[in-house]
Amino acid sequence: MSKSYHQLTEEERIEIYALRKEGKSESKIATALERDRSTIQREICRNSGQRGYRPKQAHSKAKERQVLKRRAIKMTEPTLAYIRKKLALQWSPDQISNSMRLDSHYTGQAVSHEAIYLHIWQDKRTGGTLYKQLRIASKDKYRKRYGKQDYRGKIPNRKDIDERPAIVDQKERLGDWEADLVVGSAGSGYLVTLVERVSKMTLIGFVDHKTAPEVTAKIIYLLLPYKRYVHTITFDNGREFIGHQEISRQLNCGCYFAKPYHSWERGLNENTNGLIRQYLPKKLPFPPITGSTLQYIMGRLNTRPRKLLDYVTPTEIYSQLIKLAA
Repeated sequence: MSKSYHQLTEEERIEIYALRKEGKSESKIATALERDRSTIQREICRNSGQRGYRPKQAHSKAKERQVLKRRAIKMTEPTLAYIRKKLALQWSPDQISNSMRLDSHYTGQAVSHEAIYLHIWQDKRTGGTLYKQLRIASKDKYRKRYGKQDYRGKIPNRKDIDERPAIVDQKERLGDWEADLVVGSAGSGYLVTLVERVSKMTLIGFVDHKTAPEVTAKIIYLLLPYKRYVHTITFDNGREFIGHQEISRQLNCGCYFAKPYHSWERGLNENTNGLIRQYLPKKLPFPPITGSTLQYIMGRLNTRPRKLLDYVTPTEIYSQLIKLAA
């Protein structure tokens, strides 16, 4: 077999045609031409016409494809600088690519997210560290055990998600939030996370213990400045949210609970927790986490363009919705 690949020649295509006429298999044709079997398979599949595989037609098709083949874009220094700057903010290649199209201050050439990935991996091969800015989920997730008994305790006066107003599912009204808890390694503290369903605005607070009084107080503290625009909060079924009635009273909102083991009913919050883990990995003990650290993480998440928002940031969307609601 040839150690380096090169395009099939017209003579080789004539030989393929002749060997096929003799009834030779693709494996035997590959051996005769000293090619990989996959090369022969691909050639016959891509370059056959209505009358089957014919060498002149096949060669013509291959030449046309080469002419039309997209040329690689050589990135200029402004483009590379833009990519480096946004990667430092932990933006994904998809977010960077679309930001290039939408950013009126960017004067370079917009490139695809595939081209950005190629640049990152080329940088890695030459000893660069751009790849370290990527958020790569590599750890296996455990399988939840559906249909098993729930031993976590019951929530008094719990309102099921089925009782939640239908308007929440439409994701058009400002003020419907999802809440969750993120745990530090070995129970070293907890993060209360809140996400607004329309704007994707994220709020984060730290508590030392997974107790209902602490979690309740932290949720009220985080949402009190936004009280006017808090209509509902949706929780999971952890007993740390047993203070939902006090939250409802203080914020004048409805509190609802997703069904056990139905994490997709709070999918936005689950996804946001994954984004937070980019900054606070699972093996990292939380203390000491300062308010400035949490402000930094919230700032990064809330000023990052999101695909769900047509590459506008949560902060911008929230501000626009506030103006419309005023």
